[in-house]
Amino acid sequence: MEHFFDYKYSYPLESGAELSGFRLAYTTHGTLNADGTNVVWICHALTGNADPTDWWSGMAGPGKYADPDRDFIVCANVLGSCYGSTGPLSVNPATGQPYYHDFPAVTIRDMVGALDLLRQELGITRIKTCIGGSVGGEQGLEWAVLQPDLIEDLIVIAASAVASPWVIAFNEAQRMAIEADPTWPEARADAGTSGMKAARAMAMISYRNYDTYGFTQALDNNEQMDGYKAAGYQRYQGEKIAERFNAFTYRILSKAMDSHNVGRNRGSIPNALGQIRARTLVVGIRSDLLFPATEQQFMARHIPGARYQEIDSLYGHDGFLIELRPLTALIRTWEESK
Repeated sequence: MEHFFDYKYSYPLESGAELSGFRLAYTTHGTLNADGTNVVWICHALTGNADPTDWWSGMAGPGKYADPDRDFIVCANVLGSCYGSTGPLSVNPATGQPYYHDFPAVTIRDMVGALDLLRQELGITRIKTCIGGSVGGEQGLEWAVLQPDLIEDLIVIAASAVASPWVIAFNEAQRMAIEADPTWPEARADAGTSGMKAARAMAMISYRNYDTYGFTQALDNNEQMDGYKAAGYQRYQGEKIAERFNAFTYRILSKAMDSHNVGRNRGSIPNALGQIRARTLVVGIRSDLLFPATEQQFMARHIPGARYQEIDSLYGHDGFLIELRPLTALIRTWEESK
């Protein structure tokens, strides 16, 4: 069931800007036990929403890894998104009109600060497991640095300790596509939609890889000269994102992704990772083009006592959303090794 947390006080952002308040949409599944020791907090990826039983149904739900019959599952839509939380299409209290282009930049650290305020509102003093993939994993990582005694088990999948120049370049190319849309300067909810379709098509290339496309989008026959599956798939993905998202939010969240750096104002990245006290499992995906496994291996080396495990997947970065049986199996094995 979806709920809303309204924070009615000024919220300072890392950029120096501030929000006069914010709303987070969130869901809970299951019941918090008497001693508050069964919290599983799931952090969603870039365009995810607050309901993991929707976008991660193979991991969250009855009989799944996060089971509402046993766990109290919490997931919140991040600050800056468009699934019920305060974002660019929200009304700016200062003007009475939607923010649109004027929504301030938010960082992963800003998002996590808002999540922590929600945690306090819910009366949660301990998170048994915090788990997330991609940008969700980055949130969990940042949270474990900010609150070293909060999380018991941290599971970070297909993420990194800092946004690489490679990630930033992919994201900037996508933003350039949005900005090239002639409607982008207009103050309306659908501004930049065609540009966002192109941006999402670019993103899909980074989420999958050469072998994925070779297997799933192969030529129909040797005589084919047009109507390629790969071309149709790219357009399909563009249309799909346009049905559920907006260019303002896409731009804000991609910028937040660029901002990720656990070492910012903490001396160094290894120094920041060294502050994590949660028992940590770091999972890489061997075929991940966007977040290569070397980035997860780096984290595992610098987080005290962390274990690194790897999934061999055809689906690249998107493997964290698809390879749920092997992912569940390696997580359970790790948990049983306590």
